[in-house]
Amino acid sequence: MGRLVVLDGLDGSGKSTQLVRLQEYFTQNHIDYRQISFPDYEQPSSALVSMYLRGEFGEAADAVNSYAASSFYAVDRYASYKKFWEEDYKAGRLILAARYTTSNAIHQMGKLPREEWDAYLNWLQEYEYGLLGLPRPDRVIFLDMPLEISQRLLSTRYEGDEAKKDIHERDLNYLRTCRESALYAADKMGWDLVSCGENGQPLPIDTISERLIALVTEGM
Repeated sequence: MGRLVVLDGLDGSGKSTQLVRLQEYFTQNHIDYRQISFPDYEQPSSALVSMYLRGEFGEAADAVNSYAASSFYAVDRYASYKKFWEEDYKAGRLILAARYTTSNAIHQMGKLPREEWDAYLNWLQEYEYGLLGLPRPDRVIFLDMPLEISQRLLSTRYEGDEAKKDIHERDLNYLRTCRESALYAADKMGWDLVSCGENGQPLPIDTISERLIALVTEGM
């Protein structure tokens, strides 16, 4: 089997920038890999995710319960795996994923009472890795950008137009809970945390990239 490495983080954490840096490193060092990204908005499998994020099932993030919303994303991942990267993974290639099952833990678990978080994590792993048969990641890296910094970066991305944010991005209380969920899941499931900001400012891109490259290539 191949090696599956997941890069995750809240919106505005710098995932896209760091993925480009990783791609450049892999190309320069002749490392064979395939990149995948979720949700896969170019495919019909993401239709329910798009409807959810547009607020068609309710304007608030918690209008759709954790298990239903998790299923929207899981089905999109299943379709992607079966159609596009199963053969590469089974042939031994490195698969670099921008978000994965991990994103359900980050974005959906916090809708539940905290005393139900462990049960949700157990369900999520059994559902996606067991029942659906998706590969378990070999390494998960969470880009931990403080919320006040990520919100500034998102405002810059959308040129100050708050209406462009989806139902996740515009709900600050929800995003705070997502960060708590991410840190909880990271502790329970052995994710690597990469700090991306301090003293109210994002860390230099190169500093973050160096840490990421060291984690991704460890043991290769």
